[in-house]
Amino acid sequence: MYWPLFALAAAAFGIGTTEFVIMGLLPDVARDLGVNAPAAGMLVSGYALGVAAGAPVLAIVTAKWPRKQALIGLMALFIAGNVLCALAPNYAMLMIARVVTAFCHAAFFGIGAVVAADLAPSGKRAQAVALMFTGLTVANVLGVPFGTALGHAAGWRSAFAAITLIGLVAALLLWRCLPDNIPMQGGSIFKEFRAIAQTQVQLALLVSTLAAVSMFSVLTYIAYILLDVTGFTAIEESWVLLLFGAGITVGGLAGGRLADWKLMPVLAALFVIIALILVNFSWAVHFRIATLVTMFAWGAFAFAVVPAAQIRVLDKARGAPNLASTLNQGAFNLGNAGGAWLGGLVIGAGLPLTELPWLGAGVALLGLATVLLSARLDRRSGELRNMQQVR
Repeated sequence: MYWPLFALAAAAFGIGTTEFVIMGLLPDVARDLGVNAPAAGMLVSGYALGVAAGAPVLAIVTAKWPRKQALIGLMALFIAGNVLCALAPNYAMLMIARVVTAFCHAAFFGIGAVVAADLAPSGKRAQAVALMFTGLTVANVLGVPFGTALGHAAGWRSAFAAITLIGLVAALLLWRCLPDNIPMQGGSIFKEFRAIAQTQVQLALLVSTLAAVSMFSVLTYIAYILLDVTGFTAIEESWVLLLFGAGITVGGLAGGRLADWKLMPVLAALFVIIALILVNFSWAVHFRIATLVTMFAWGAFAFAVVPAAQIRVLDKARGAPNLASTLNQGAFNLGNAGGAWLGGLVIGAGLPLTELPWLGAGVALLGLATVLLSARLDRRSGELRNMQQVR
């Protein structure tokens, strides 16, 4: 079980690094390409929208592919996209390259999460998914901070060149470590889309979207916040991102264990805590030590939502696990794009950067409301089943 999960985590590390490293390098990219902060932020939105748009397309294209070959093929697309990022001569080409890279994201995590869950013993499905997503969290611990530092030292393009090498190593590990004959779900892709249309599945996808909007309305512009408000230097910023990534790692692993225990109460509690942390962040950002503590806590609780939300989607779309898992990644990245866009609106309106955490907190409360609504529908459905059994 563990070597295949390690290979999946290695690929997740590369994908997570290329997704998030741009945020630490936004000021460098903006200066080099001659664009302002909101335009640079659209590179985050462009990637996220590429994931969201690519999710249904790649779900259909890869539906009948053997799982191992599909995952390796998606990594090949990832490698090509990062080569284009490293070579992009202008803003438009960089945006295109980011979208190309993003196309592999949803399908890879979607298929990979189902493979990880299927390889796990009963009662440990969420933990297996969390282990795969550990690669994403380690990307924030090591890939993003060191990629940011490399980009500051050798130019932002060097970060994407290094990620290309990571992608090559990950593809090799997938080829060596994954079983050749991974079970596939049969059935029509169109029947799977009908299963996805169920209310509870849509609510589960909305939970992922709102969690991402809350996070990325602030995280997209974190470099500006840390440099211009808190007063960290560019080198210190990399260490702050390292601390944030450590929090994400702790949260991702803890979230998987908690989700296997009490899924819906855990999701509700996480959104409450995230809202409180972000409200505090609007004050803490003026103080270095308080910022460090808040960044760690925010990373931990924000990312604990990810494996829990992934399992919620899989549980509610049992007839379409591959498609549901893939679309959940699209939903999460649609939230990334929406968060970056909303944050850009706040900055573009001339409001201070310290208003961004308030925006994130408000969206977290919307996430809480969605979880509570979904839990209420669960109870109502259970009551109806009990009444039918009595009759």
